[in-house]
Amino acid sequence: MGLSVGIVGLPNVGKSTIFNALTAAGAASANYPFCTIDPNVGVVPVPDARLERIQKFIKTDKVIPTSVEIVDIAGLVEGASKGEGLGNKFLANIRETDAIMMVVRCFDDPNIIHVAGKVDPIRDIEVIELELIYADLDSCEKRLKKALANSKSGKQDAKDEAALSQRLYDHMEKGRPARSMPMNEEELLLIKSFQLLTAKPVLYCCNVAEDNLPNGNDWSELVKGRAAQERAECVIVCGKIDEELVGLAPAERQELLSAYGMDEPALNLLIRGCYKLLGLQSYFTAGEKEIRAWTIRIGDTAPQAAGVIHTDFERGFIRANVFTLEDLEAHATEAAIRQAGRLRAEGKEYVVKDGDILHFLFNV
Repeated sequence: MGLSVGIVGLPNVGKSTIFNALTAAGAASANYPFCTIDPNVGVVPVPDARLERIQKFIKTDKVIPTSVEIVDIAGLVEGASKGEGLGNKFLANIRETDAIMMVVRCFDDPNIIHVAGKVDPIRDIEVIELELIYADLDSCEKRLKKALANSKSGKQDAKDEAALSQRLYDHMEKGRPARSMPMNEEELLLIKSFQLLTAKPVLYCCNVAEDNLPNGNDWSELVKGRAAQERAECVIVCGKIDEELVGLAPAERQELLSAYGMDEPALNLLIRGCYKLLGLQSYFTAGEKEIRAWTIRIGDTAPQAAGVIHTDFERGFIRANVFTLEDLEAHATEAAIRQAGRLRAEGKEYVVKDGDILHFLFNV
């Protein structure tokens, strides 16, 4: 299952620094707007300590975490929806992502210019969101015209699309993002085809100074409050420190983390926050050849989970043998888990739980 997250924000908020730390891809970062002209794309493994715990009992040299695609795009400025700065290119790129990570500047540094003259994270968020709404209004207006023309055919699906398009347009015209409009399941499914920017879930990334780790500051508290109102995710990071962590040996990394009162890099929280934002979870397959994490949606059944590996697995699904990491740690081997009566045979209705270890039986 592909997952793509677009990093957005005003210029000079630390987007590319955070991208560098996430991907160790070395995207350029500098003290001027539009340093990132073409989108940088990196594939980031999702940190999961459970993989190492499994490997202690099931020996293999190949451990494969699941991953997230991160897209870093040129800084957004006021007027982007009308083509200011690199706006048109920027907006086209983030339409392709599943979620938005909005990097917000929550640090003051006289050596790094703020495009608006002073730090104000809520104002920055509102500038970005308004530009996205303007762009969505333009898209929605085109969609509405087409839907109204199609609705003259009398077909119900055409009428439904016209009605939804009109509601969305009226809602966004009041300065509200599409995701804040109440919709039923059918409408949510239909709106995906609209590719609206403000329909995507948002994770706020508060980029703070080193001395504000790990809890943030007054600026990040304002962002947290906004995120809580929107039921969005919010994570505190210091891009500078997390970028520095990438090049360190494990012992040095842990020493630096401890110095800032942290158990793990804040970017781990960011990646897991993206997972949570999209209602995703992981299950594992484990054998002599490899231990691997797979991404599924919360609520997926065993056949759907099997289909992530290969569509033939879903079509020919017979059953799944299921045990947990706790079972493995208690009994050490799959044979012992079976002997203890802890190995479960689950059928097509079984809803996979986060962290399940599965072996699938299927007909080709």
